[in-house]
Amino acid sequence: MHRTLTMTLVLVLVANSMMPTIDAQQPDIIQEHWYHSYATLTVDVNEWADNNPDIINLLSVGQTELGREIWMLQISDWSQENKSDGSAKDVVYVDGGHHGNEHLGTELAFLTAEFYIEGWIEGNVQVIEVLRNTELHILIMLNADGNDFDTRWNVNQVDLNRNYGHYWNTCDSTQPGSSAFSESETLANSIYMNTVVPDADLYVTMHTGVWIMLYPWGKWPEQPSDWEMFHHIRDDVNSNISDIPIRNANQGLYPNCGTSRDYGYGVMGYPTFTFETDDEQFLLGTVESLSDRLEEELDVMKYLIENVWYWRARLVIENFKIMDDELEAHVVNLGHASTSNASFHYTDSNGGLLWHSEIFGVNATNETIVIIDSTNLSLIDDGIWSIHYQKRVIDSSKWVSEQFSDDLVVVDKENIGGLLPSPSWIMSIVTIIGVALIKNEKEYLE
Repeated sequence: MHRTLTMTLVLVLVANSMMPTIDAQQPDIIQEHWYHSYATLTVDVNEWADNNPDIINLLSVGQTELGREIWMLQISDWSQENKSDGSAKDVVYVDGGHHGNEHLGTELAFLTAEFYIEGWIEGNVQVIEVLRNTELHILIMLNADGNDFDTRWNVNQVDLNRNYGHYWNTCDSTQPGSSAFSESETLANSIYMNTVVPDADLYVTMHTGVWIMLYPWGKWPEQPSDWEMFHHIRDDVNSNISDIPIRNANQGLYPNCGTSRDYGYGVMGYPTFTFETDDEQFLLGTVESLSDRLEEELDVMKYLIENVWYWRARLVIENFKIMDDELEAHVVNLGHASTSNASFHYTDSNGGLLWHSEIFGVNATNETIVIIDSTNLSLIDDGIWSIHYQKRVIDSSKWVSEQFSDDLVVVDKENIGGLLPSPSWIMSIVTIIGVALIKNEKEYLE
C-alpha cells in the first residue's frame, strides 16, 4: 500500500511539474521515471541521430497499423566498414515493445541503446571497442499503437508475439492474428531480419512479466540443438553477473508458438533470447530510477553484446597433413557453439571444387584430431584449402567457408600431382630404360 501511494504521489508531482513535451529530449528526471510514449521516443531517437551521425543511422523500417513509424537505430563506428583485421563486424539485433503495456522491456531496449551512445560520446574505451567491431540494430518500440493505448495487443487486437511464421497458431494461444505476419508490425520486423540482418550473431527481444530469460523452444520442452551454447551463457551469467533464471521457454514459462524468439532461431538461425524484466505493467512510470531498476538486466545485455564473437562455432586449423591415402587435421573450436557438418574443401584458383572431405563435427569450446580418407585427392600447384561448416547446429544457421593458410599444409604424399608420376616412379622408369639401352648396346657389340 505504501509503495502504491508513493508511486502515485511521485507520478502526480512529475506529471504536474515536468510533463513530457515533444519538442526536445526530456530531462533526466523524466527519462528515469516516466516510460516512453511514441512521441517522446520519436524525439529521443531523432535527437540522438542528429547529434551523433558518426555512429547512428536512424530509419523507419515500416509503420504500425495506425501509421506510426517503426524506428530502427543502427549503432556502430560507421567510419570503418569492417573490423580492423578486415573481417566482417558482428551483428546484434534487439527489439522491444511487442506488447504495448510491457513498458520495462521497452525501456531496457532504450537503455541498451543509450549506454552505447553515451559511452561513445564520453570516450568509454570498452564501448568504443564494441562499436568498432559490432553493429547494433535496436528497434525500441515495435507496437507503438499498443504502447499509447497501454494494451498488450496491437490495434487489431492481435498478440504480435504470436504472429510470427514459426509453427504459427499451433499452440493454445490467444489472438495470433488471421495468418502469420498478418500485422504490419511483425511483417516489417521479419522483412528487416531477412534483408538487413539475415546472419545476426545475437537476437534479444525485450518483454515484461516474469523476471527470466528464455531461449528456444516455446513449442517443445526439449532443449534446442545448440543447448551447449545456451547452457554456457546461463552458467556464465548466473555465476558472474545475475541469478536471473535462464531456461527453455516451454518449461520456464509456458508453451507458446509463433514467437519472434523461435522465429529468430528456428527460421533465421540466430542465437535468441526473450528477456523478461520483472512485472510492472499498467503503470506509466517507476519510483525507482530506471537506471537502478534495470541495472542488473543491462549488465547481462552488455555481457551478451561484448561476448557476441563467441556465440557461434569458430573453427581454427592448427595443423593439416596430407598423406597417401588419408588426411589428418587438428581442428580447434574457439566458439561456444558446436557444429556437426564441417568438411574440408579443395578448390582451384577460380573457385572450382576439386575435392571435398567427408563431414565431421566439433563440439563447443573443444578440439579434435580428424582423420579422413583422401585416396581420391589429387593436388595441383595453385590449389586452395578451406573449411566449410555451419555456425551453429540448428539447420537454419548460416554456412561459412573459411580459407586457411598454405603454411599449415604438410604434404607427405608420393602422388603429388594427379597427372604426373612421383619422383620415385620417374627414377624407376629411367632405370628400366637405362638397363634396356645398356643391354641393347651389349647385344650390338657382341
